[in-house]
Amino acid sequence: MDRLFSQFQPEHYDIQWDLRQAKSNRLIRGTATIRGQHLAAEPIRLHAKDLQIEETTVNSQAVKTSTDNDILTFDNTDNGPVQITIKFSLALTDAMHGIYPCYYEHQGQKRELYATQFESHHAREAFPCVDEPEAKATFAISILSNEPVVLSNMPVVSQRESSEGTLTTFEQTPRMSTYLAAFVAGDLQRATTAAKSGVEVNVYATPAQSADSLNWALQHAAQTIDFFNEYFGVPYPLPKSDHVALPDFSSGAMENWGLVTYRETALLADPATASVSTRQYIATVIAHELSHQWFGNLVTMKWWNNLWLNESFATLMEYLATNALHPDWRQWDEFANNEGVAALRRDSIDGVQPVQTDVSSPAEISALFDGAIVYAKGGRLLRMMQLWIGDEAFRAGLKQYFTRFKYSNTTGDDLWDCLSQASGKDVGALMNTWISQPGYPVVYASLDNGELTLRQEQFFTGPHQPSDRLWPIPLGANDQRLPEILKEREQCLSPAPDGLLLLNHQNASHFITCYDDTLRARILQAITDGILTPAQRAQYLNEQILLARGGLVASSTLVEALAAFQNESDQTVWEIIALAISDLKKFVDQDEAAEKLLRRLSGKLARRQFERLGWNKHPGEPESDSKLRAAIIDCMLYSEDAAAISTARQLYQNTPLAELSADLRPSIIGAAVRYSDQPAGIVSQLLEAYQATQSADLRSDIAAGVATTRDAEQLARLIGLLTNTDIIRSQDTVHWFVDLLRNRYGREAAWRWMRSQWSWIEQTFASDKSHDYFPRYAAMLLMTRQQLAEYREFFTPLRRDQSLVRAIDMGILDLEGKLDLIDRDKAAAIAALAK
Repeated sequence: MDRLFSQFQPEHYDIQWDLRQAKSNRLIRGTATIRGQHLAAEPIRLHAKDLQIEETTVNSQAVKTSTDNDILTFDNTDNGPVQITIKFSLALTDAMHGIYPCYYEHQGQKRELYATQFESHHAREAFPCVDEPEAKATFAISILSNEPVVLSNMPVVSQRESSEGTLTTFEQTPRMSTYLAAFVAGDLQRATTAAKSGVEVNVYATPAQSADSLNWALQHAAQTIDFFNEYFGVPYPLPKSDHVALPDFSSGAMENWGLVTYRETALLADPATASVSTRQYIATVIAHELSHQWFGNLVTMKWWNNLWLNESFATLMEYLATNALHPDWRQWDEFANNEGVAALRRDSIDGVQPVQTDVSSPAEISALFDGAIVYAKGGRLLRMMQLWIGDEAFRAGLKQYFTRFKYSNTTGDDLWDCLSQASGKDVGALMNTWISQPGYPVVYASLDNGELTLRQEQFFTGPHQPSDRLWPIPLGANDQRLPEILKEREQCLSPAPDGLLLLNHQNASHFITCYDDTLRARILQAITDGILTPAQRAQYLNEQILLARGGLVASSTLVEALAAFQNESDQTVWEIIALAISDLKKFVDQDEAAEKLLRRLSGKLARRQFERLGWNKHPGEPESDSKLRAAIIDCMLYSEDAAAISTARQLYQNTPLAELSADLRPSIIGAAVRYSDQPAGIVSQLLEAYQATQSADLRSDIAAGVATTRDAEQLARLIGLLTNTDIIRSQDTVHWFVDLLRNRYGREAAWRWMRSQWSWIEQTFASDKSHDYFPRYAAMLLMTRQQLAEYREFFTPLRRDQSLVRAIDMGILDLEGKLDLIDRDKAAAIAALAK
């Protein structure tokens, strides 16, 4: 892709958007004046997509322009300093990027507000610009509108009212990339406070939301700014920090500098309806976005191939900050269960992208945002490096990085240099292999005649090409005699440790271990004896799931391993137990008799904790028990325990939805739906509640619950709603689709819907980051050879779309691998369940 920054380098944008016709004519007008340096003896070129160019001047002289392939070319070759002024207009559409409307209802009236989403390359849809991260400039933004609240990156300088509307002018921004410019305009309520440093912190939401729902986020935003100020040793660089909950938002959140935008579920926590998990999720999302104010905004990657410099670090920092603010949450255990599990699963499929990936076209940029790799794996690698050099050196290196490169652009090597200087270790030598190579190793640990042998090779699940890749692996062994880093293919240690051996015992390095029978037996005994920490127990079980997926151990051993967890009471370990049960479901998906055996195991494992916890919160119980109760009740309901089903149905019948326990609400709704003798009535009731409530949490719980119905007519009804954006917002379509695809009774119909409605999906999501979710989740959830054949037939012609090709190719391998595993292990797994 031709980079425009090499020929024209903007220094300042003066932009005014006129929103007064947005509602009536779906039209926005704008004027952009751009000062910069033209470096090439060729026409000036800017990015501009779907903009009507009405008038242009260069150095006050009118010039002609032409547009081709989103490039606006000026009939002017002046070199040196230039000032370009462009009058333009754009059509407002419901695509959730560029400038777009958000819809909500308040007091029976339909309303809308206006927001922006420019990452990764959508600023060009809002104003002509050099829409590349390296093209940093200052921005002076003003908005002409009739909206009561208008926000942008910086504080308001002035507001001039006239009969035509109010012109709101904002302070000039620091130097920043185009994708971070932002505004929001509409009727918004506010909660405000100040960080200890004096930074003004505000949380905004529509008036349809409870005022109380803003307070949790407000508290955490201020505390997190204070934490990062101290941790980074470089102060938050702006005078204010706004956080806005948008009714329509494609991603989870976006780190616009000084004006962070969120999906409502990622920012609002109504005390009456928010679960423990919701509050924890909000705290981590806020920490993620606020860390970007340094990582990404203050210092920005030069090009999108270094997107991980933004997202991997923000993923690490969201856990680091919330762990400091809430040590009782044990966020590093959650980091392993969330980011570790996601990364290890995705990164084991042949063809997966490395953390650092070259990109050329806008479509490829969209495909970069693979949460399991650029976010989760990258964050895991950085945690590995942080522990290797030590936190003190890590912080010193970051401070040097921010100080040296503030308001400019970097590559990964710039960061490695700062961390190497601070630590005295060659960070680049360790990290460049990990971020440039896809996949990860399995380390085989085996004892033979008193000698321990460690051998590494790339770990795969599913079909794959042979690989001779090697990694420098920080072993993290619990025995100091083992090497710090395994660089070779194989290494031996004699005499071997005669006790318990754990590799990667802090679960910080990105590899898994396949222990031989002797070493594995010692670990299982240590689990039974209560010697291993919860994190180590969870790690061991997750590694067994992966080894079974990769065919290195039989899946039947997973059933046997679960027996060691009969007395487990730790919530984070139970997250992995639930994952193991879910992984075994593929073996019984087409066999109801075998499914009863897995249901029986689920109930047997959960029974003791179910009797301890019950249905009601105990006075003073830890939040971890509140979360555990939800997982345990899910297991009991899956086991089809008659008493659990009866209680869930009674709670549903006798309690208003909003008053149900927030932690248990989706489980209660699901049980009521599945076991109702009047499925049409209960689904209608829930859909009415879904449309009536403004609580994003409650909508999410209703969607998750209602999609578990087993009634064919109701499933057809729900699938028919997927294209009805008056009921299911397009931001939620993928979640509904995945829930219905996950339901064995609705899978085939949901799969048929996706193929029959692909033109609508393309029209609605083709320019969105969620576009490739459809082939990705279909591959994860389809279960038969017939469906694999249909997947190939349908998606192979769509490989021409660069934003889909990797998801399709990996989807085929993922589905093939799963079906091969079912064929190979099904009989033995069911036999193990029958014991």
